[in-house]
Formats: sequence, structure tokens, C-alpha cells
Amino acid sequence: MTKSMDNALLPAGLRDVLPPDASFEADIVGRLVALFTRHGYERVKPPLLEFEESFLSGSGTGLGGQTFRLMDPDSHRMMALRPDMTLQVARIAATRLKNRPRPLRLSYAGQVLRVKGTQLRPERQFGQIGAELIGADSGAADAEIVLMGIEALSDVGVRGLSVDLGIPTLIPALLAGRSIEAKALSRLRMALDRKDAAGVAALGDVLDPKLITLLGALLAAVGPAERTLKALEALDLPPAAAAQRSTLAEVVRRVADGLAQLGGEAVQLTVDPVENRGFEYHTGVTFTFFAGAVRGELGSGGRYRAGNGAADPATGLTLFTDTLLAALPRPAAERRLYLPLAVPAAERRNLRREGWITLAALTADSDPIAAARASGCTHLWRDGQIVPVDKI
Repeated sequence: MTKSMDNALLPAGLRDVLPPDASFEADIVGRLVALFTRHGYERVKPPLLEFEESFLSGSGTGLGGQTFRLMDPDSHRMMALRPDMTLQVARIAATRLKNRPRPLRLSYAGQVLRVKGTQLRPERQFGQIGAELIGADSGAADAEIVLMGIEALSDVGVRGLSVDLGIPTLIPALLAGRSIEAKALSRLRMALDRKDAAGVAALGDVLDPKLITLLGALLAAVGPAERTLKALEALDLPPAAAAQRSTLAEVVRRVADGLAQLGGEAVQLTVDPVENRGFEYHTGVTFTFFAGAVRGELGSGGRYRAGNGAADPATGLTLFTDTLLAALPRPAAERRLYLPLAVPAAERRNLRREGWITLAALTADSDPIAAARASGCTHLWRDGQIVPVDKI
């Protein structure tokens, strides 16, 4: 391997984004943030690094295994390189913006870095675009975030969109007050995560038969929203679990009503009342966006507490640029105009104002047509006229 090739190697999970993909990504990010802005979400920009104790406390403790750490040479304190931006926005709301009236609507966009990739997302560095609604504890707030995410994804061109809603607090509410050994609880959680009805039934020797029946019914209910809500409504749940069911049903119905009013391409709504993976610090309704044949989630979000102690109720969404771009049709080729050396500077500026991407010659060309083609230009300035290169 040559030295130049060795210098081009990158660590696993990291990559260079080349033309035209880098420009395409920046355009999509800009359009999404602009839509959030039109919904009243003000943009914030958290730092790449924070002190470890502030970033990884409270809800952030679950991200400890995914976080790169380094010593700050100035303060000699440990710092964390952000693996996620949601908790940073929550910190900003709880500290720098603590005196702002609630509800507080904030948006963000930036890169995150994680220690390890996953099977569905091998990249360790990827972009996040998100919005947080902080200080509102209602189904209307949850529905606003979900519907805004659907609108944003649809507006940038995602087709075949589906949204999977859940409530990870339902199972804990169902199990509350029951004496279950840690080993059995771990087996139960694993079976529920895998949607393994047989695995749940196999716990009949250590769990109450009525509980086993309820858990099996919850697993069987997973599916299209309308059918799932009917199945959940028929279940005899204890009061705490029934309250969680009601919360989920309200949000799903608000989202369905909102979609019906918006019209446009159909969006599939599904409900999974037992899903918990990825939502460990959430405190209410959660959701995940998917699209057609694209592998992996386009984004996710849900209800949580923004801050530590007397934290604000909050709900938010995060979209992931890597899977999002895979779900979008590639942009049309840009109109690039090759300008020979003799074209005046004022004329070049006017052409750019008209929307052309101009590529100006640095020396006199013996063959401007060949130079235009070699530069990847679609058009050539020739005798005061714009001419398509493929027509010459």
C-alpha cells in the first residue's frame, strides 16, 4: 500500500461525503430546518463537546457506552463528544432558556459521533435534524410533533412513509407491584422485544397466568393502528396500564385525524404497545418513521423529561440523514455553465443571479467545448449565447 493510499484510509464507520452527495445532504438539511422554523421552532446550536458529568447525567446515562471521552487540556476535566443532540437541547432549555415562556419550541441540526455502529446503521458519524416541544404535557403536543415529522419527510420527497407508534411505559405499568425475579424479568423483556409469543408463554411457570394472557394479547395486537386500538380497548388492564393505553389511543387518533385533514399521499400508521428498544428514557408515547424498502429508521422520537429533577415534560423528533437520503430520489443534474476567459465579470455575476452554476476558465482555451465537457458542465457560453453542451 502506498503512503498516499494509507493517508486516505478512515476509521471504520467514518467516511468522506463527496460531490454531489454533500451538496444534496446540505440542501435537505436546510429544507427540513426551514420547515421546522415555519412551524415556530427556533434553531439552537449546541457544542460538539461538553463536560462529561453534565452530558451523561440523568437521561444521558444510557448513552455512556456510546460516547467518546477525552481530557480537556484547559480545565483538566473529562469531556464527552456528543453521540446525540436531543439531550443537549434539553439541557439548553433547562438552563440557558429556563426563564423563557413554555411551551418552548426548538430545532437543531448537526453531526454526532458514536463509539460503535449497529447492524442497521454501521456509520459511527451521521447527521441529526430534530425538533423539541418542551413544557407541554398533552396529546396535542405529541400529535404536533408526529404530524410535523410526517409533513417534513413528505415535503422533501419521501414516499411510502409509515409511522410506528408505541408507549414503552405500558409494560412497566402492567408489571408494577408484581414480585418478579430479575432473571425472569430479563427473559420477559427479551421475548417482548423479539415479539416472541412462545417465549412469553414459556414464562408461565414463574408469572401469573392472567399476566401471561394479557402479554400474549398485547403481542397479538401489534399491527395497523385501527385494529390495534380496538384490540387494546378490549383488554382488562389495571388502572395504571389502562391510563397508558388511553394516552396512546388519544395520540394515535389525533395523528390520524390530522392526516385526514391534510390529505395527500397515504401514510400507514401502526402501533406496537410492547416496543421498548431505543426508548429506554422515554416517559410516554414514542414513534419511529420508516419508508418503503429503505432499510432502517428515518427517524424517531417521543415523550421524555427535559432536564434533571423538576424537569419539563417534553416531546421531540430526530431524523437521521444517512437513512433519510437513502429514501430520497437523487436530485436532477445541476445546470453548470462553462464560461470562457473573455466573459466579463459583471456578466458572470448576472448569470449566477439567474441561478446558473458558473465555472470560469482560468486560461484561454483552444477548445472550449472539450474543456466544458471535461469540467462536467451541461452548458457553454458561446458567442453571447448559452448552448447545451450535448447539442454542440
